[in-house]
Amino acid sequence: MIVYNFGSINIDHVYRVSHFVRPGETMTSNDYQQVLGGKGANQSIALGRAQCQVKHVGAISHSDKGLLEVLKNSNVDVSEVVLGDVPTGHAIIQVNDEAENAIVLFAGANHCITSQQIDSVLSQASKDDWVLLQNETNNIDVIIERAKHFGLSVAFNPAPMNADVVKPLIEHIDLLIVNEVEAMDLCGVDSVASAQQQLQTSYPELKVMLTLGSQGVRYLHQNNVVEVNAFSVDAVDTTAAGDTFIGYALAGLQSISYKHQSGNDEQSVEQVLRRACAASALCVTKHGASSAIPPLASVNEFLEQHDA
Repeated sequence: MIVYNFGSINIDHVYRVSHFVRPGETMTSNDYQQVLGGKGANQSIALGRAQCQVKHVGAISHSDKGLLEVLKNSNVDVSEVVLGDVPTGHAIIQVNDEAENAIVLFAGANHCITSQQIDSVLSQASKDDWVLLQNETNNIDVIIERAKHFGLSVAFNPAPMNADVVKPLIEHIDLLIVNEVEAMDLCGVDSVASAQQQLQTSYPELKVMLTLGSQGVRYLHQNNVVEVNAFSVDAVDTTAAGDTFIGYALAGLQSISYKHQSGNDEQSVEQVLRRACAASALCVTKHGASSAIPPLASVNEFLEQHDA
């Protein structure tokens, strides 16, 4: 089973600040780093470090092809990343003393995915494979339509959220991954409980992973709800926490599907979510985005320590 991740690849400019810059304010940062980022790249790295087979599909500038080495070193297949003349996408990220972040994105080459590239990639896939999407690339609707044409399952993390764009696509996907704010925006309500009820009522067959930050995660499917608490750690940077969770969670769900087909004992959804929460917890204890995403061995060791 392969996850085809049609995702962004960014150069992240990360500034450590005491507080987020206010309108009209000029301030000095306490630290600066330039690293590989983008929700797509982060999620591919998390999938790779979770020992899931993943192919990243996207585009960057010729001049930044060195970025691909980070993905390769994390077990990500980058053979479907196109090199072109459009500047690589980038992000300006502020991280404050409370480990919160504020991000400004420039799409760049991330919006250069073509219909030809989509068909070329998906025509290679098998029906057991998944397509993973975020909302930082172009042609999302085309990718979903072609994925369903080829009989593939689709997981969608619609961030940054644009409810008008996302709503028409939901009935065509299999797994929706949203945080509490995104869920409320998508449903046009002002509480997580209302968003959860609306998602379950309006889309009863849709699988939903609703991430709740320090409160953990809820997995919704039909009338079933699986809830897992987050681990308590000393957070220093939350930049890639959600992406880490998504990569590990999707890798685990793939494992469940494989074991079911092969007749082995199934790993429970609760176990999958707990491992993903552990990976996310480890991520926030380190500075950076992709560099903070832990390998599977570290996640398993963390879980063993908490189970002891």
